Amino acid sequence: MPLLLGSRSAHALPVFARQTGQNCVACHAGGQFPELTSYGRLFKMTGYTIGSRAIPLSAMGVASYTKSSSPTDDAAFAKDANTLFQTGSVFVAGKLTENVGLFAQATYNNYDNQNPDSGKWQGKWGADNIELRYADRLIGANRDLIFGLTVNNNPSLADPWNSAPAWMQYVPTQFGVTGPDAAPIVSQLGAQAAGIAAYAFWDQTVYAELAGYQTANGKWSFLSQGTKNADQVKLQGTNPYLRLALSHDWGPHSAMVGVMAMHANIYPDNLEPSGPTIHYRDRGIDAQYQYLLDPHAATVQLSYIAESVDNGDVAGIAANPGNQLKQLKVKGSYVYRARYGGSLSYFSTTGSSDATLYPDAASNPDTRGWVPELFWTPVQYVRLGAQYYNFKRFHGATTNYDGAGRNPSANNTLFIYLWGAY
Repeated sequence: MPLLLGSRSAHALPVFARQTGQNCVACHAGGQFPELTSYGRLFKMTGYTIGSRAIPLSAMGVASYTKSSSPTDDAAFAKDANTLFQTGSVFVAGKLTENVGLFAQATYNNYDNQNPDSGKWQGKWGADNIELRYADRLIGANRDLIFGLTVNNNPSLADPWNSAPAWMQYVPTQFGVTGPDAAPIVSQLGAQAAGIAAYAFWDQTVYAELAGYQTANGKWSFLSQGTKNADQVKLQGTNPYLRLALSHDWGPHSAMVGVMAMHANIYPDNLEPSGPTIHYRDRGIDAQYQYLLDPHAATVQLSYIAESVDNGDVAGIAANPGNQLKQLKVKGSYVYRARYGGSLSYFSTTGSSDATLYPDAASNPDTRGWVPELFWTPVQYVRLGAQYYNFKRFHGATTNYDGAGRNPSANNTLFIYLWGAY
């Protein structure tokens, strides 16, 4: 079955604006959440502690309308051509002490799953992106060092650039849009893993982060609330994540190029985490460029992740003893006067053909396409937007990908959303 693209996403928070006394455009490029400006990255890396304490609560909601070119009986199209209240989130966020800050999000998904007996959709609350930070900063005549620790539930969540896997996504969450049948493991562990990361940003030029992640159960189960035990990925021991980036700001320009790596050993059976594991090795490069000079804000992002999977002694999980997966995402956006904007994204997921691993994808996860978007922000914290998912390749084919005459363009989808926060 095609996946429902339900990307978890955080947005410009009114609580942070109240804390800092700044407009959204100070932290977000053209007010376009969640893409951070240099100041926004500084605010995040210093632990959300800039400014004075404020009431640490915010809320947001998303309503949407989805219309696909040629819907089928697949659950991915169950709410096609319907206006929905889709998701709502509550945030507890902001400055706790001079060196400690919090970002915690709980989200209600109004269409989380279908009742197996009645077929009716059921809603559910669950933990979303959560991190607690300790940060400090040493500034001298010839040095500027920001360093800290973060406890979080998503590899790359701590990253201040939006080309990182946790942030380079199409926002807000889409319901009823078909997509690739595979994704790198580093982008699948949100609200399922628990990690501790140490990071440093030297002279606003070199960023380094080293983290270790394990299953978010036991004492860490608060980071995965709402995820059933049977649905939670089970990690063996502590799994390392590494991030390095070079950044440079000059005038209205800002640029970054970075690399990331993650090793993850995962048990094939979530209910019986024992015995041999599947070994995932992710390697990625990414880059970002921003031009911010009122009334213009432009951002370009690129992310490329190559994953190798060693199935080891795990039997029946895949036809091949090992598989490869490659994911490319490119996005360019422009905002005028922090009100009118648009973006164009390209995505490509390719990998090994494997009939056991991808039984619903004609053995091939190869899916590619474009996503143009237009949006309007009439006032802070209210945004109306429209995206169009235009598939050029699906399940490894440009035509007749299912053997029954269905072409990739049959999955093309218009997605209209209204987002609001307080």
